[in-house]
Amino acid sequence: MTITPLMPVYPRSPVRPVRGEGVYLFGEKGEKYLDFASGIAVNLLGHGHPVLTKAIQEQAATLIHVSNLYGSPQGEALAKRLVDMTFADTVFFTNSGAEAVEASIKTARRYHHHHGRPEKHTLITFSNAFHGRTMATISATDQAKLRDGFAPLLPGFAVVEFDNLEAARKAVTEHTAGFLVEPIQGEGGIRPASQEFMRGLRELCDEHDLMLVLDEVQCGLARTGKFFAYEHYGIEPDILASAKGIGGGFPLGACLATEKAAAGMVVGTHGSTYGGNPLAMAAGEAVLDVVANDEFLEHVRLMGDRLRGALEQMIPNHDHLFESVRGIGLMLGIRMKTDSRAFVGYLREHGILTVAAGDNVLRVLPPLVIEESHVTEFVERLSEAARRYELPQQAA
Repeated sequence: MTITPLMPVYPRSPVRPVRGEGVYLFGEKGEKYLDFASGIAVNLLGHGHPVLTKAIQEQAATLIHVSNLYGSPQGEALAKRLVDMTFADTVFFTNSGAEAVEASIKTARRYHHHHGRPEKHTLITFSNAFHGRTMATISATDQAKLRDGFAPLLPGFAVVEFDNLEAARKAVTEHTAGFLVEPIQGEGGIRPASQEFMRGLRELCDEHDLMLVLDEVQCGLARTGKFFAYEHYGIEPDILASAKGIGGGFPLGACLATEKAAAGMVVGTHGSTYGGNPLAMAAGEAVLDVVANDEFLEHVRLMGDRLRGALEQMIPNHDHLFESVRGIGLMLGIRMKTDSRAFVGYLREHGILTVAAGDNVLRVLPPLVIEESHVTEFVERLSEAARRYELPQQAA
């Protein structure tokens, strides 16, 4: 037998963390890594945060799981907090981002079915998007690397160019249910949508009674310095998928919706065995206790400005490697002139964790609790790594 016990679907790096502390991870042999990947925007409180750790420990000793056949005081409490803080009137809890997007797709389609328009089932989606790896979410993207080998894909999606409002407008037909879009593409290369595009989608939805579905799995939960990224655009969605940071590292996702959008989501239309379990709810409550306030969001904005400014100052010193910085808050990307994936691997060898993305981008997604000292350490170490990276390139 040659296959590994863990199914080999990840190109796993030599980094093998066994412990975390704040913004650092430690490997099996004591190696220390500065973690500016955060589990791909998941560990927004870093590692071992006392508020999150205490909440999980106490809830684990009290009640971990019960069926959704029973009432959920824990789920009701967290849902109420999210409703009070956002556009939403109701919440369905999931275990992951892909599940949250799936629930959002179903909610959008069910809205039209509820109103006697079952023919309105197609969601317009956008190029280079990433919505997950389930059959529905890979069907919603045009990325061949996600879709290859999984045909036949599911119908009900039409892909047009990201940030192209005219293309979105022309794609609307009698079968359109709405739009599914990331306000800031993550896997696609840290690409924020324009104000015109997002506001235009909202206007199209209002004009044609369509659902605006936002995938904020990566860009939501304070990462951009707003609680959700849609706040930067002065609009509100009908449905929103959240996950990653919402549990601070504990598996948790959520589909948020207005009362109007959720009109078709009645008893029997959706469910989840583990979604909304008490342990996940405790983690979600703890995350909100830390991040859901103006002081913390201002800290994210300040650290984002400091980090971006430091990176922009550094780039001219290595302009053969780096081109520009983009993104919002602490969701930043450095567009590279060389292979970003190779450079991410090189950084890992030098104790710095980042993430590659599309469009040859190096993603910088630190824990939201970073301080100025961490910004300084990251940029200095990144600059030193870039300087050393020149040698083999020049020798070649």
